[in-house]
This record gives sequence, C-alpha cells and structure tokens, in this order.
Amino acid sequence: MYSIVIERNALKSLAAIPDKDATKIVNAIDELAENARPNGVKKMKGHDDLYRIKVGNYRVIYEIYDGELSVVVIEIGHRKEVYRDF
Repeated sequence: MYSIVIERNALKSLAAIPDKDATKIVNAIDELAENARPNGVKKMKGHDDLYRIKVGNYRVIYEIYDGELSVVVIEIGHRKEVYRDF
C-alpha cells in the first residue's frame, strides 16, 4: 500500500475547488494508496516521472516512488489551467 503526500500548493488548489468536486478528488487520491496506476492514468508527456488522473473537469498530477511506496500529489486543478506550469 502506498503512502500519500499532498504538497502545500496542491492543498491550496484543493481548498479553492467547490466541495462537491473536492470530495470526488479526495476520494480519487485516497484510491491511489491502493493502486498508484489506476485505469485511465496517463503518463505526462515530456516528464519521466509524472502521471495524471482525471476527476471530472479536474486533474490530479502526481509522482510515484515505487521504491518508497509513496505517491506525491504535486498539482490539482481545472483541466484548462493545470497544465500551464508543466
């Protein structure tokens, strides 16, 4: 089972998302502890270690550290805006 770490900027982004959508995102992140590569996961182009999952109109971008069994959530945001920094 993987441990989940959510970076500070991702937590700030999550706090700004409406509660209904935020609940779905939190549930999806919790499921990453059981399966770090669920159905629908995509590897980010141009990055060797970044993955993303879709949760409605939002995206969760994260790294997987298999050796440490940890998942680090780097960014959470609306699909139109989340990719700008990557």
